[in-house]
Formats: sequence, C-alpha cells, structure tokens
Amino acid sequence: MIEVEFLFALTNPGSEKALKLEVEMAALPWRAGYQRRGFITFKADGAFSLAALNAELACARRLCLSLGKFTSREAALGRVIAIQPNAIIHHARFHERKMQGVKPDSPLEIPNPGTIIGTVVELAPDEFWAGLHRQTARTSPDPAGDSGIEMPPHSPSRAWLKLEEATRFFGLKFTPRDLVVELGCAPGGVVLALLERGVPVIGVDPAKMAPVVLASAIQGRQDAPVGQPWFYHCRKPAALASKRDLGQGVTWFMSDMNQSPEVVLKECARFCRMAPSIRGVLITLKLTDIMQVADKAAWVAALSDMGFKNIRLQQLAVHHREFALLGL
Repeated sequence: MIEVEFLFALTNPGSEKALKLEVEMAALPWRAGYQRRGFITFKADGAFSLAALNAELACARRLCLSLGKFTSREAALGRVIAIQPNAIIHHARFHERKMQGVKPDSPLEIPNPGTIIGTVVELAPDEFWAGLHRQTARTSPDPAGDSGIEMPPHSPSRAWLKLEEATRFFGLKFTPRDLVVELGCAPGGVVLALLERGVPVIGVDPAKMAPVVLASAIQGRQDAPVGQPWFYHCRKPAALASKRDLGQGVTWFMSDMNQSPEVVLKECARFCRMAPSIRGVLITLKLTDIMQVADKAAWVAALSDMGFKNIRLQQLAVHHREFALLGL
C-alpha cells in the first residue's frame, strides 16, 4: 500500500480559497500547505493513502498523493516510475493563467477504473511535482481533469464547450432516444452539441437562436421527424413554459440560465414535476462569488428532494465562477 505525507490538489486558478473552504466544511483533517495558482498541498496528522483521494471536492479537478517536488520533468517522472512502474502517465502545467492538461502526440485511452495514474505537474520552468491517483468511475479520465476539447468555429457560444467538457468529465452517454429540455438555450451552444450527437432538444428561451441551430428547427412537436435530431424553440421565459410545451418523453433537464442557483433549482423542480420521465439533470450554476460553494449541501439536497440519487457538483476546466451540478 502506498502511503505519503502530503497530497496535492489541482484546481482552477482563483478557486484555491474555495477549495480550502470545502475541505473545512467536509470536516477533513487536512491542513493546507504550499500553494501556487491552481495548486495546493495538504497534510494530515497521519499518512495519506489512495483511499484519501475518494473525497469529492467540487473545486478539485484532481487529487493526487504527492511524491514530491523536483527541478525537472525527468526527475518527477522518474519518481513516479520508481514508485509505480506500470502507471499511466499524465502531464499537466500552469500555462496562460490556467491549470491545463497537456495533450500527448497520440490520443490517450480512457483508463479503466482501478488503473493507477501518475501525474507530473509543471508549475514553473524549474518546479515540477509528481503524484499518483487511482482512476474511479467518478474521476475525470483526462490529465488534470482537462479534456483539451476546443470549441469549433461554427458554435454560437461557449455553452457548447461546457456540455462537451461535462460529458467527458462525468462519462455521460446520450442517445437519439433521449429528449432534452434546456432552459436559457439561446443562442444555442448546448443545443448544437446535442444535435451533433443525434439528440432532439426542446429549448426554452425568449431570445433568438443562431442560424446553425435553426437549420434543425421544427414548428411544433407534431412536426418532429423520425430518425433524425430536431429542435423545437419554446420562445417563452422559463417560468411561463408549461407541460403542453414539453409534451411527452423528456429524459434530461439542462440549464445554462444566467440566474441564481436558487432560481435555477426551483425551475428544475417544476420541470421535473411536469416531465416525470426525466432521468438526469445537468445544470450550470452561475455564482457571483466562488465562495458560494459554501451552499453546496443545499444544492445537493435540492436534487435529492427531487429524487435524484447520484449527485455531483464539479467545477470544470472551462468554468470561471461556475459549477456543473449533475443528478442521475
């Protein structure tokens, strides 16, 4: 069994204080130590093992057992291999004011649960850290929890990137048999990402949609084509949308509304009552202050009260003062 004195967390730069608050709220016996932008070490009274990395902290994109600090990439990599010769190696770096996963020359395979991953983190030209973690079903498969997905030129908004990143991070699967209702859908980034996956979408928003999305638009639910994705635009504020607008068969609720978490969760509950076939929700919570993560328990409880069992809150690599809230 691997045991070490420290672990380190990779996070979005600017979220370090919020991560420490999460640790405190979770009553974890960890003491924050060395800190750089996007990087914090923690120490406990005893030794850390891989089991300690099971703590789910929304601001931590990756938790690793720390194998130490080194002055070169080669030395850090050598330490990982010396401890775990068969580890899959991920590389990360603080670059362009972001904590980024480093893309290899060839695509990385998605690691199976139980696989040991070695991470080498570059914080400065002469500062590298080595770490280990075990892949789980609830751990991002990508270096530093960063898929490196780039938004295509034809996407009308960054919401496309948020959905793609969440889909990869959480391992979500969508099929043409799904039907998604999205609140705050304009100008259509999430809608486009779903249509490209073959998924039909009902978008609720009084604002106009981008032409690339309207190319798949139908006039009414009765006009839905068979065997191809479609988009129905319900041009109303979310609070005025009704069960008739949704029809039958909605399986996912999504929201990228620029509203408080309380308002979004209230609308989520209302839509789930109107569409009892919903099996999943994916909500972007937009905060005025990252320290609002202190309300995490209330957000999770709200989804739990709606009947969702598998709930995750996570700040993704593409987020600023935002979190993805997932319920299944």
